[in-house]
Amino acid sequence: MSDNNSTSKSNSVYIISIAITFAIVAWGWLLPENFGDFANALFGGLTKYFGWGYLLTMNSFVLFCIIMAFSRFRHVRLGNPEDRPEHSNISWFAMLFSAGMGVGLVFYGAGEPLIHFGSTPFGAEPGSIQAARDAMQISFFHWGLHPWAGYAVIAMPMAYYQFRRNSPGLISSLFIPLVGQKAVDGIFGKIIDVLAIFATLAGITTSLGLGTLQLNSGLNEIMGVDRTTFIQVAIIIFLAVFYTGSAVLGIDKGIKLVANFNLFVCLSLMVLLFFVGPSLSIVDSLMTGVGDFISGFVKESFSMAPYGGKYEAHLRNWTLYYWAWWIAWAPFVGSFVARISRGRTIAEFVAGVLIVPALGSFTWFAIFGTSALHLQLVKGIDIAAQVTKDISVGVFALYKYYPLGFVMSVAMLVLITTFFVTSANSATFVLSMYSNHGDLNPSKSKMGVWGVLMAALAIVLLMTGGLQNLQTVSLTAAPPFAIIMVCACISLWKSLCKDEETGKL
Repeated sequence: MSDNNSTSKSNSVYIISIAITFAIVAWGWLLPENFGDFANALFGGLTKYFGWGYLLTMNSFVLFCIIMAFSRFRHVRLGNPEDRPEHSNISWFAMLFSAGMGVGLVFYGAGEPLIHFGSTPFGAEPGSIQAARDAMQISFFHWGLHPWAGYAVIAMPMAYYQFRRNSPGLISSLFIPLVGQKAVDGIFGKIIDVLAIFATLAGITTSLGLGTLQLNSGLNEIMGVDRTTFIQVAIIIFLAVFYTGSAVLGIDKGIKLVANFNLFVCLSLMVLLFFVGPSLSIVDSLMTGVGDFISGFVKESFSMAPYGGKYEAHLRNWTLYYWAWWIAWAPFVGSFVARISRGRTIAEFVAGVLIVPALGSFTWFAIFGTSALHLQLVKGIDIAAQVTKDISVGVFALYKYYPLGFVMSVAMLVLITTFFVTSANSATFVLSMYSNHGDLNPSKSKMGVWGVLMAALAIVLLMTGGLQNLQTVSLTAAPPFAIIMVCACISLWKSLCKDEETGKL
């Protein structure tokens, strides 16, 4: 494809994406109730009629990753045979973990187990010891292998095509082996790339808004700062300066440094709470949780609610919601993980992207979830009621009852900030790639535009109460992206087999 055609496609995707986003935000601003009703009805219909599809595709992604790790292609490098990893294992893990989970772990680490503890879908009596065990199992399941498998099936083929075939860093590039270059350069490719930009922008914008609410809650809990729109707008502007600046500095000078610092703070808080909290219970909970996760993995992965009941509400409100969310985030996280994974073998990639982050999530929930449940069951301190009412205060409510709670709360505010900055600067980088014809080193001017635009959209939506609605609408991108991700698996396998036949491996 010529440079003129590349520029034309890049500009059209860029302009169309921004136009669609502005149109949706205008809808939410002018007709918030209508927008909210549409968003909820659409997502409700999708979970009702496509819920089986979410489960089936996410399960297939986990299976595909495991197959790839043990297949005859396990030693193939994501790049040329002589390529070696650009980043150390620690920096690589820090960047992919921060981009893939970000502020979500902080938001749900103490809160999700407490909510399931008070309303377990497995039949245990709410508030019982069995309910606590079930709550940890559910949290492990939601944050275990499935989300990372979704990211991996996008990242693996994108890294292979970018670094071995010099394909542009676009989601549409995944279809070149299936439909040919001409179709990808045409309307078909534009639709896919526009969908990827919208899902990324909507997902990260709502996360910026929700992260802002949690930061405001933390400041309110430990410093008495009022929860006002003015404070929240100030927080967004503050975060925007940091995430846009670190993205403009690039991966080595900006994104990687923030991610490394983020990992350090994260590990420090985990270790500190482990020692001042119920250490033995945390170890026991981690062991039990991993065992319950493994033993119940297949059953939970395929469980629907064909006869209705309590589990149906849990499935829609939690599991299917998460699965749709991971799929909607897959283009952004997958593209970024691909960008930083040059030189890794497929087996090494699967271990680093699928297994290690899942173990990290398990450890996080074991420490924070168990510490919260310990207060509830052993100390008789009812923090579940407060967290159920407002999940954003979960970890700060927890810290009140442990030594060094104030110090840990301040450090947690720093962690929330750095967690979000690492997600947002990765998103800024990826959006710039998407709108610059997949250039792996996109222009700084486009990064600045996307960084400012994300902040502006978050402010508008926060002021109109449309953040949750935009998040719900963004999840409607999950069904078409589930199909794209299945095609990505087929495309990678087909390309590897062809390269093996022609002696290019």
